[in-house]
Amino acid sequence: MDRVMMLRLEVRGCEAEVRLNDIPLGRAGAANGLLYLPVHEYVLAGTNAISIEIDPPQAGMQRRLPVPKVADGDASASVRLILPRVGQIGNESQSRSLAELDWGVADGEVFKTHLVTSTEVALPIKFPRWRWLDAPEIDNLDALKPTVLSHVQGIAVALAKGEVDVFLEASRLRIEELALAYQQPAVDLKARLRARLQLLYATKALKMIIPGIEDLRLRLCASGRLIECMGPGGEPVLRTAPAPDGSRVSWPIRLAVVNGQCIVLR
Repeated sequence: MDRVMMLRLEVRGCEAEVRLNDIPLGRAGAANGLLYLPVHEYVLAGTNAISIEIDPPQAGMQRRLPVPKVADGDASASVRLILPRVGQIGNESQSRSLAELDWGVADGEVFKTHLVTSTEVALPIKFPRWRWLDAPEIDNLDALKPTVLSHVQGIAVALAKGEVDVFLEASRLRIEELALAYQQPAVDLKARLRARLQLLYATKALKMIIPGIEDLRLRLCASGRLIECMGPGGEPVLRTAPAPDGSRVSWPIRLAVVNGQCIVLR
């Protein structure tokens, strides 16, 4: 694909999480004030919703009542959905802006935590109808926790044993839609992921953290059709233990539950 649509979140003086079509894409804050990533697999043909949540609760934790805060210095968050020119993915000056969303307060102004600001943008882009749009809505997240835990435990155990095809099969529909989103052969994406996992196993870097029930945090997204699976600190639940240099590898999982079966879609 010659041109890749990118989302850019820039944050100053606060923390913010960005969502596209109610799917959380990431956070930025004082330690890492910039997030920049491709977003084709989250974009819909037609109207798309973009939102920023200011000072959100820790991922996976229950929301509490908003708390007034006084800005210690200027605080702001801005999102840009951009389409760089061919060969200019990292050059924002050579990009077409498709959507913008801004929030900010000056030093000493009062604002409330968990504040959400949003916008909608119609994009004349032809994408397939993603499967997650037709997944059943989830009305009892807690009741599904044992089912989801069993699913992610099975993947984690298989990866720890070097049985990488278990993860590839569990991610088959996700890989197929990623291939459509970026106009690449699904077989190539699958082969690259397999090679990466096999290399991690061969170098003894695929030391998985096997989650227990107390380690799993779930939250709904995609208008209640997908479940994001996280660890205690909001990191992806499917992740390796830290290497001697402190590095680790993780794989975000957002899944649907259809007839009692977990299906990884994002």
